Parts: sequence; structure tokens; C-alpha cells
Amino acid sequence: NKMVRERKKKTDYGALNSPFMRIPRMDVRAARVLLDIGVREIYELRGRDPESLLADARKKRPTIPDDILKFLKIAVDFADAQE
Repeated sequence: NKMVRERKKKTDYGALNSPFMRIPRMDVRAARVLLDIGVREIYELRGRDPESLLADARKKRPTIPDDILKFLKIAVDFADAQE
């Protein structure tokens, strides 16, 4: 049990340093999901459907939790507001 507690989570610097982290309330796991499906910039999310983004991501990694959808919606809304 002690070993489990001491194991540190790996920090995802790629996601942390991505443009998506400029979005208020954005989750680093959701930023990773976007990077994994090839989205690199916020403007690429304009007009996109958050549910289809999640579906695309689950083709690569089926274990993505449902709560990520909330953050994908935040990201798309933010991108749409930037126009």
C-alpha cells in the first residue's frame, strides 16, 4: 500500500503546454484527448461536435471517461466564441 501511494503520476507536459490549457476550466486529460486525435490549435475546434470528437478519440483509446465530454464542450464553445 505504501508503494502505491509513493508512485507519482506522470506529468503530461505536452498537454500542459498545449494551447488548450489557455481555455478557462480546461482539464489536462481533455487537452491530451484533443492532441491524440490530431487537433493542435484552438481554432481547429470551431464548429466541431464535442460528441464526435469524443467518438474519434475512443476509436484510438476506448477507455476515455465520460466526464471528458464536458471539457470538450467547454473547448468547442471557447473556440466558437473566438471568431
